[in-house]
Amino acid sequence: MRPITHADKMKNTLIILFSLATLCCCREQGKFCIEGNITGAADTMLYLEHLTLDRGAVPVDSIRLGEDGAFRFRREPAGNPEFYRLRIGGQAINLGIDSTETVRVTADIKDMSFGYRTEGSGTCDTMRLLCLRLADMERQARSISTDRNYTMQERDSMIDALISQYKSGVKMDFMHHHYDAAYSYFACFQTIGGRLIFNPMLDRSDLPWMRAVANAWTEHYPGCPRTENICNIVEECRRSLRGPKEIVLDLDSDKVRELGIIDMTFPDINGQERTLSDLRGQVVLLDFMAFTMEGSTERTLLLRELYNKYHDRGLEIYQVSLDPSQHLWKQRCEALPWVSVYCEEGLESDMLKLYNVSHLPCFFLIDRNCDLQARWENIPDLEQAIEKLL
Repeated sequence: MRPITHADKMKNTLIILFSLATLCCCREQGKFCIEGNITGAADTMLYLEHLTLDRGAVPVDSIRLGEDGAFRFRREPAGNPEFYRLRIGGQAINLGIDSTETVRVTADIKDMSFGYRTEGSGTCDTMRLLCLRLADMERQARSISTDRNYTMQERDSMIDALISQYKSGVKMDFMHHHYDAAYSYFACFQTIGGRLIFNPMLDRSDLPWMRAVANAWTEHYPGCPRTENICNIVEECRRSLRGPKEIVLDLDSDKVRELGIIDMTFPDINGQERTLSDLRGQVVLLDFMAFTMEGSTERTLLLRELYNKYHDRGLEIYQVSLDPSQHLWKQRCEALPWVSVYCEEGLESDMLKLYNVSHLPCFFLIDRNCDLQARWENIPDLEQAIEKLL
């Protein structure tokens, strides 16, 4: 038998290494990869979250970053474009995954959400540009919403004009002739202040663009959940389109009684049942509303100001949405910090009659003992009324 030489040992080692590399390659074949570095984020948790249709952002993987901030996530593709985000605390990077590509992301923790860069994916880079443009528009909207030189109606009109200008730019600069792109779908569901920017129920001119995206996705990704989702929304909007108007309930006043607190239980965005009386011990602003109403963006921004100012002192908002579409409600309330629930009965809900609600929006103040203290028309200064109850 010939003795084993050094060359034989080296040959066998190379064969083993090649086999292991081939095995690893086979295992990773057919997966997409998101990798990169987040500098200045040592010892923090980085989460990869799937932006689902029905459950919001769902964590699918995570890693504790080292000194170099390096990370790598690999997942099975969905077979159609899907959306993910990288998140550290309140900062996030939105990504669109088309197939089995490798996307490289670099950022600094100080400006992760807006200062990041991507390589390897034109979709992800275009989504980055969309997010930057939206962030700029949001900064302008916040500046308008806090400028008390204008009335509420003037501020709302200015914000609506800002949104209209933003949509025109997105339609022509991003969506035009790219209706099947993941970023066009993504643009259809961008929000500001909890309000969908593209909303055919309020703006008839949005419908052809959303329909074009729905048709393109039907052709390229037939039967996938996201295709069915946008097709259903387009069809529902076409049926429900009435134009912006105030919602007025036709109630028989003889059958309506003004009562103290009437308890209610409705599901939140995660399907968890939320009961009004569970908030006993806090001052509660009970809000009946609909996101599809004209002026909802300005109103949401004002509620955010109140919530940010008084929540730590004991204010909570229990917001009951009476929107005709549960999906649209989920899209708009996902980022809201307060309790937002959905009433499936909408304008037919008995709660509206029991609380003598004849117009939307309508809100009430409830004290820490769970007693109804005031309704909107009897509150000349909302902040002063909240201060008194706190």
